Amino acid sequence: MNKINLYCLPYAGGSAAIYSSWKNLLMPNVVLKPIELSGRGKRFDESLYDSIDEAVDDVLSIIRDEISKTPYALFGHSMGGIMVYELAKRIQQEKLPLPLQIFISGKSAPNIPKERKVFSQMPIDEFRKEVLNLGGTPKEFFEHPELLELFLPILKNDFRLVETYRFIEKNEVLETNLIILLGKDDDLTKQEGDGWTMLTNRECYIQYFDGGHFFLNEKTEEVVTIINKNLNNKQRRILQKELVLEQ
Repeated sequence: MNKINLYCLPYAGGSAAIYSSWKNLLMPNVVLKPIELSGRGKRFDESLYDSIDEAVDDVLSIIRDEISKTPYALFGHSMGGIMVYELAKRIQQEKLPLPLQIFISGKSAPNIPKERKVFSQMPIDEFRKEVLNLGGTPKEFFEHPELLELFLPILKNDFRLVETYRFIEKNEVLETNLIILLGKDDDLTKQEGDGWTMLTNRECYIQYFDGGHFFLNEKTEEVVTIINKNLNNKQRRILQKELVLEQ
C-alpha cells in the first residue's frame, strides 16, 4: 500500500519526542513524522517563535516539498492543535495538496470565545501549580533548578503563543474532514467542542475520552487506533479511485 505521512505537532513545552511511542502502534504504511519546533530538541539552539503565525510559517517550510509528493495527515494536541488548524488554512490558501485527514486533540474551537488564564504572566510558584494541575509536565522539571532553567522559557513562551493567538473570522472554511479528540474532564464546554463543526464544509467527527486535558498520554493506544482506522479507510478510497481510473 502507498505510504501516508502523519505530521504531528506537540503541545506546549513538548518536543517531537512525545510521539516516539506511536511508531510501533501505527499501521506499517503510516509514516510517523513528528515535527520538531524551533527552540527544543534537536533545534534547541534556535530562537523561540514570536507568534503562532511564525510557527506555522516554519512548519510549512519543513513539510512543503513532501506534501506535494506524498499523501499525508495532520495531528496536533492543544497548542499543536491550533497550529494544525492554522497550518491547514495556509495550505488551502496556497492551493497546496490538502491533507487526507486532520486530527485535532485537546483543543476547544477557536471561533468560540473563551476566557483563559494568562499562564505566561504568572509568578513561578503559581505557574508551577497551574501547569502541574493540567498534567502532562513531569513535576521533576520544577524540582531541579538545572531542568527548570532550560524548560521554563520554552513552556512560558508556548503559553504566550496560545494566549496571544486570535481567531480571525473570515468567509472561509476548511475543505478537509476533521476529527476532534477531547477529554471529558477537560476545561471546555460542549459548545467549545462542537464549534469545530463550523470550521469545515466536510465531515467533523468529535470523540470524547475519559480523562482531562492530557488524556492523550493515558489513551495513546485508543487515539492511535482511531488514526489507523481512519487512514486505512482513506487509503482504500484512494486505491478504489486509482482502479476506476485504470479501467
